[in-house]
Amino acid sequence: MLFSMKLPNLLTVLRILLIPVFVVIFYAPSQSASWVAAAVFGLAALTDWLDGYLARRLNQNSHFGAFLDPVADKLMVAVALILLVEAYASPLLTVPAAIIIGREIVISALREWMAEIGERAKVAVSMLGKIKTTLQMIAILVLIALPVYSPLAWVGIVTLYGAALLTLWSMFVYLKAAWPLMRDDI
Repeated sequence: MLFSMKLPNLLTVLRILLIPVFVVIFYAPSQSASWVAAAVFGLAALTDWLDGYLARRLNQNSHFGAFLDPVADKLMVAVALILLVEAYASPLLTVPAAIIIGREIVISALREWMAEIGERAKVAVSMLGKIKTTLQMIAILVLIALPVYSPLAWVGIVTLYGAALLTLWSMFVYLKAAWPLMRDDI
């Protein structure tokens, strides 16, 4: 079954399968573990872009891919953020990580509800969401690759805060779009 899958779906499944590999490497007692873990995360981030590109280019969009792609993205990002929060053991990383993970839960629930009432298009992924995702992936990649609190790791921390701000902004944009449908039920 795995080899009969459409290529974009296969890449999405690969991204999910990379999560335990990423975790094991992240904790490996090796000098190069952080770089290898960052490479695995980078590969997963690349497949996120590539599966969408190929699905459109090869006209291989599917219900399976539409469901699993955002799940794979959220799982990989949440796991990486949890590992980084543990590594830094500081509110400095916990705050943006909680904002990013919390927003993903809120928006996933909002999209599910909007789909149930036939209004899913009002909360479709926007360019703001794509920029947020790009910043988030860069920040996480930098933070995984570099030693905790090293001078260059601060670039990752600042970028993660930028991603967290865009996360809040995009959440408010989505909630604003959905608000007219929600306010009648208050």
